[in-house]
This record gives sequence, C-alpha cells and structure tokens, in this order.
Amino acid sequence: MSKKDLQPSKIRYHYEIAPDARLHTAHGVWGGINPQGEIEMNFYHESDMLPPYSEQIISPDGAIGHEILPENSEQREVKRHIHSRILLNYYTARAVLEWLEDRVTALEEESEFFERNSGFEQ
Repeated sequence: MSKKDLQPSKIRYHYEIAPDARLHTAHGVWGGINPQGEIEMNFYHESDMLPPYSEQIISPDGAIGHEILPENSEQREVKRHIHSRILLNYYTARAVLEWLEDRVTALEEESEFFERNSGFEQ
C-alpha cells in the first residue's frame, strides 16, 4: 500500500463560535507592517463625540427649556473606537485577500442583478 493510499480524500472543518464573540461594524481600518513582518490591522467604527456634559434651563414655572452645550462644542469631533486588532502573516494575508476579492465580486454581481431586476430606474 502506497503513502498516497493512506491520505484522506477530504477534510471536514467544524466551526465553533466563542460565547463572547461579537459582531462588529467596521467603518475603516488602520495599520501596516509591524517590525516582525506581519500585517497589523486595527478595525474601528466612527461616531460623533458626545459633549462632556449638557445643561437645560429651568424657567421659574418649572418648565424645562432648551439644551445648552459647552462653549467649545462648535468644533465637530469624531471618535474612532478600535474594537478589533488582527495580526496576519504573509500567507494568511494572501488567503484573506483572495477570499475578500471573491466576496466583493459576488456582491457586485448580486448588486447588478438586483439593479437590473428591481423595476426602478436610477
């Protein structure tokens, strides 16, 4: 019996999701190549910064008036919350790139199909 005959014909992967795994929205990614030659990716989502506080005026009759924001709230600030950090070696990065390209192509094809068959003109 040859070594080839001892190899399985397929491998089955079972997926297990950790109980604390969460789905995150990614509005962007920040990163680059680290000193160990890995690709470091820091995924974030964005939202407007909340003011440190707000106040409302109360009139003599007890009615609540308009909201007052701090003086420096004229400048818009956006908070980028980094929720996931991923390190990829070269081979995994290549595999992720191919996987992502396949998904984007499928999404584009699906989008074109729905645009052609929606009955709406753009």
